[in-house]
Amino acid sequence: MLRKISTFWLRHIHPHLAPLIATIGTVGLISCLLILFVLAKLAEEVLEREAFAFDTNFLLWLHQFANPTLDNLMLFITHLGNPNIVVIVAGVTLLLLWWRRYREEAKAFVLACLGAFILNTGLKLFFSKPRPELWHRLISEKSFSFPSGHALGSMVLYGFIAYLLAIHYPKLSRVIYSFAAIFIAAIGISRLYLGVHWPTDIIAGYGVGFLWLMICITMLKLQILRLSQ
Repeated sequence: MLRKISTFWLRHIHPHLAPLIATIGTVGLISCLLILFVLAKLAEEVLEREAFAFDTNFLLWLHQFANPTLDNLMLFITHLGNPNIVVIVAGVTLLLLWWRRYREEAKAFVLACLGAFILNTGLKLFFSKPRPELWHRLISEKSFSFPSGHALGSMVLYGFIAYLLAIHYPKLSRVIYSFAAIFIAAIGISRLYLGVHWPTDIIAGYGVGFLWLMICITMLKLQILRLSQ
């Protein structure tokens, strides 16, 4: 029995997984599987309309630090994830990639951005989770809450830009990824501070965004590999 399973794996499964593992690495693959597990658990609870106790507790704890200075800072940070800014950043990035003749990178970037938009819109409508109403908010949001579009979009957009910069400036890759991680995290924190998202919305947004980002980067790597052969 074990021999049959081993033979089936080596003949039919491993040849298809080998390029994927070689592209994103074992750690990357395990990370994606763990994220999928967490997302599945969150989605199950949201669909069952279960409330997460730490969602409310965390937001109320965070709100006690509110002050006019932080209000202005968080409003500025969250604005960097708003659609009008995102469209400008994405448009400039695409033009630069096309101008520098990075055609495959440009195509993958368009796919990543469009996919993020479709995922965000579709998931919000599917889960239809209402936003927090714990205090008078500084900004008004009309769409549903789960997952966070700012978290998902910033992960895909700024994460993809960080990847492109890192492969062209490998000596600065740690600095680039560190800055991108802090920047993306700050956008998520700003949404919590402003009370327009639950913590689970941010976690789900980052999770979905990271998985989609990995898919797009993997497809880009495989396409460049094919063209180089």
